[in-house]
Amino acid sequence: MVWIQNLSRAIRYIEDHLTEEISVYDVANQAYSSSSHFQMIFHMVVGITVGEYIRNRRLTLAAHDLLQEDAKIVDVAGRYQYDTQESFSKAFTRFHGVSPSKVKKERSKLKLFRALMINVNIEGGFDLSQELVDKLLLIDWSGIDKKLPAKEAYEQIVQWAREARGQNPDVFSALTEWILDDSEWTEDKLVENEQILMQGVFARFKEQNAQLRAYLKELDASGVVNQPVFKALDAFDDVLSGFPHPDDEDLKGIVAEVFSNFSVMRARSIREKIAGSANNTVQMNDRGYINYLKECDISVQWALFMPEVVKKHGHKINRESFEYIEIGKVRFIGLEFAKHPEIHLLRPAESLPELMPLLSEYRTENTALCHLEHHHGGEVNVNQCNMMGYFFKAGTPVPEGYDYYDVPTDHAAYAVYFHPDFDGDIFGASYEFTRDQILGDNVNIPYPEAYWTAEVYPEGFFTGSGPFRFGYLFSVGL
Repeated sequence: MVWIQNLSRAIRYIEDHLTEEISVYDVANQAYSSSSHFQMIFHMVVGITVGEYIRNRRLTLAAHDLLQEDAKIVDVAGRYQYDTQESFSKAFTRFHGVSPSKVKKERSKLKLFRALMINVNIEGGFDLSQELVDKLLLIDWSGIDKKLPAKEAYEQIVQWAREARGQNPDVFSALTEWILDDSEWTEDKLVENEQILMQGVFARFKEQNAQLRAYLKELDASGVVNQPVFKALDAFDDVLSGFPHPDDEDLKGIVAEVFSNFSVMRARSIREKIAGSANNTVQMNDRGYINYLKECDISVQWALFMPEVVKKHGHKINRESFEYIEIGKVRFIGLEFAKHPEIHLLRPAESLPELMPLLSEYRTENTALCHLEHHHGGEVNVNQCNMMGYFFKAGTPVPEGYDYYDVPTDHAAYAVYFHPDFDGDIFGASYEFTRDQILGDNVNIPYPEAYWTAEVYPEGFFTGSGPFRFGYLFSVGL
């Protein structure tokens, strides 16, 4: 089959360019296909997105390179198209479960994701859109044993949430691509598409939410249910009822129109609003109805399985406290690492003399030296900005030669951590501990528009070894 040959050619192109910048457009060209159609076909055949395949292959090869003598993390990060060593380290650790600095000691834990070869045997046929819907992982209630003790019964639901979190986001992304594919929305397919979308997706989620809420209420008296899951279900039901976001009146009107007269989906402009973007990172202005459904589905899953993840974090690093705080309108002033690389190596407080006088006049409740990271409202691995400095009141004058960041949120999660034997890797552990607590609480992380984090050094910056206490701030929307 020609499309099999084209797909194989595209994969060979990826393999030949893993150490170079790769765009989906260029990969799709190898298959003589549009980007949207290629991504949908690739996901259906391979089971993961193009971006995931590229990332998995790069991180596999990166692990091999790091095992070589005299390999430097920063060089490997650049080779495989990571802008910073920090972003590479986060991605590498998420994929392998081992930080880049420890690959030689824990090489047995490294994962191997081999290059794909396409061999397909086709018998009969299937409808692509229906296949997509069938891939949504909903709860199989026939497999839930309600006679089990409450804790074990709840664990069955938690296990579903873990599995669904790994599968459903890609299905939603493929669903977006299907809605945007003009060839799938001809007049003769409209009735079938209405059945698929309105009944196969929206109605099935409504039914699942109702059953899940009722079952969790049965278990609630035993104390095993994480309460934020009810809030997550409420938000999901609001979206399914046609209220995607309180600040998006235009989308609310379009959804109401689709619900009352599905034939308006003939218009691509309507479908674009319903579909939104298939990217994992979606700006507020680009979010469509499917994006909001995807986020709600994920929030329910997080509220179910994140508490167990948080408990595991507690075995890696000691957390003394955690709370949500109001920081108000503040400005962060300091020096960017990219412009002043020495700031992270020297004694930072002594390298910021012009800020000391400002602390008395424009101080906030947090007067400690901090390392703040933000991404200019974009993806985590894009436009990364690291700064060493202090929080000041909004509008504080910026001394010449200094950089600043007007913090876009009035609230943050704040955790205090202590480690008896300081290791640079504990900052990564504290990031994950804080983030996962927020997700388990079903509190909004305003990603990517207003996303930022900050390490707080109330006892001063520390580069040695031994006991160390520090704080961690994480942006939230309350």
